[in-house]
Amino acid sequence: MCGRFALDQETDELIQEFVAAGGDFREWRPTYSLAPTDPVPIVRERVDGETGELRRTVDEALWDFHPAFMRESKRPNFNARLETVASNGLWKGAFASSRALVPMRGYYEWTGEPGRKRAHFLHAADGELLAAAGLYTARKIDDHWQLSTAIITRPARDASGEIHDRMPVFLERSVWERYLDPAKLDDPGKEGMVRFLAAESDKVAASITSYEVDRRVNNSRTIDPADPTLIDPLPDEEQT
Repeated sequence: MCGRFALDQETDELIQEFVAAGGDFREWRPTYSLAPTDPVPIVRERVDGETGELRRTVDEALWDFHPAFMRESKRPNFNARLETVASNGLWKGAFASSRALVPMRGYYEWTGEPGRKRAHFLHAADGELLAAAGLYTARKIDDHWQLSTAIITRPARDASGEIHDRMPVFLERSVWERYLDPAKLDDPGKEGMVRFLAAESDKVAASITSYEVDRRVNNSRTIDPADPTLIDPLPDEEQT
């Protein structure tokens, strides 16, 4: 995890949810099948160069972390492990000062044998929007800056652990501000942040539940990502 997720909110709703000042992703529309390399909304905080004030925005980022120093890669980098995010050379710079939240309604996991994979949708039991801890980076392509992101994952708990051994690091609203603070962390600060994420995400992990969905979601290339029925639970008689 996490290899596919759903986000059923409009840009304006996301701005209100995260008390953000706007951003550059006005074309965003609800999507029920987001896969690596797709553009996704992220929430981040930066210091305004003119006013010096901290500004929170919702922005577009490719779900494929690609810092400027990295050569082209055939495989997307879309998940960072919590256990190594503070020390791995690919992630540690962004973890120090470029942290973000990745909103999602829930995410998909699969069980079973190849060719007969059963699809499961994991989500908050109370139906609330989830906020996954993420990282972002920027690189210049031609004459514009492109943001890219990765989601931090951890060992799974509760319903997540029954389906897959990893899950996103989800955070409650009360700690969003601390995680998004762009002040650069030193090495002890990064280690402290890892401990903080592990403890705080335990609270949300306990609230994650799941249900089985139609197998048509298995093939991201053939489905309509705007189809809200992708996250509908299978009738009880069809679940195996």
